[in-house]
Amino acid sequence: MHIDEFLRVAVAKRASDIHIKSGCPPMLRIDGRIVPTEMRPLSPSDTKQSLYSILSNSQRESFEKDHELDFSFMVSGLARFRVNLYQEQGHVGAVFRVIPIKITPLEKLGAPPVIRKLTELSKGLILVTGPTGSGKSTLLAGMIDYMNTNMDLHIVTAEDPIEFVFKHKKSIITQRELHNDTESFSRALKAALRQDPDNILIGEMRDQETILAALKAAETGHLVLSTLHTTDAVQTINRIINAFPPHEQTQIRLQIGNVLQAAVAQRLVPRAEGTGRVAVHEILVVTPTVRDFILNNEIDALYTAIRDGAYDGMQTMNASLFKYYQEGLISLDSALEFSDNQNELQQMMRGAFHGSGR
Repeated sequence: MHIDEFLRVAVAKRASDIHIKSGCPPMLRIDGRIVPTEMRPLSPSDTKQSLYSILSNSQRESFEKDHELDFSFMVSGLARFRVNLYQEQGHVGAVFRVIPIKITPLEKLGAPPVIRKLTELSKGLILVTGPTGSGKSTLLAGMIDYMNTNMDLHIVTAEDPIEFVFKHKKSIITQRELHNDTESFSRALKAALRQDPDNILIGEMRDQETILAALKAAETGHLVLSTLHTTDAVQTINRIINAFPPHEQTQIRLQIGNVLQAAVAQRLVPRAEGTGRVAVHEILVVTPTVRDFILNNEIDALYTAIRDGAYDGMQTMNASLFKYYQEGLISLDSALEFSDNQNELQQMMRGAFHGSGR
């Protein structure tokens, strides 16, 4: 199997992910669902030969030592791919995530207007959250592209691996990749502060050291953007705080309360027409009231703040789902499936919304 040729077929079929492993035919994820291809099942030797053909010597050595490898791969004129190579029961397998060459602007992503306003901030911390495959990287790329198009900035990124590649427009963008350009997110962040940055993008706040470095960068007058794997905007705050031992959590909460500007939770919901998906959002904007809730450890009160914060651009996930349901873009079943509070959403649909805001 020629990997390049197969990836071209997969992209033409609008796959977001490609699964290649021995014992089954290559599989595609299309609109959130796994779809088999018509190819024959792959043998262990076929799989290994095909996947090893795209590795450099150093990548091959690293994989054979660790049995895990994350890297990016480019097919000219088609797309970039984020690849996870792994070993399963002694055999080699891989998952390819499709990263389009062309960055989709915020307006075409269906991002609410407040997200564009967030990109115009000069300091603080903006978090984009959601499960794997929810479009976090695509949304962040749209935000960086908006800055790049409209502002004179130096934007520094630390990614694992680099996904979207930005061309310089009004801004200059320095993109650094873990293991190739830097050893860790935290080291890249510390170095970034000496690189005359305006805005900093961190691929993921995955450990205490990276979180602390991100908070420090935000405290020193930079706009920091990053991601977390949480399902709603409010729980993002608890997730960061709980990453630390109890005796440090008060200090971390104070730091978050002082620098957080917004948390945006995103999910991708299948379109009612059956092709494509719609991005839905829960948006927490840190107003003075919200900041007080965080500083005073009244985290649950943030759900009410989001429900009542439409003037400031906030919205609950249910409000976003309800909007797209009303517009006919998503079905009732999909709206309920992606809701964290189905009873409230059903009340909204009946015109009797008196829910909790979650």
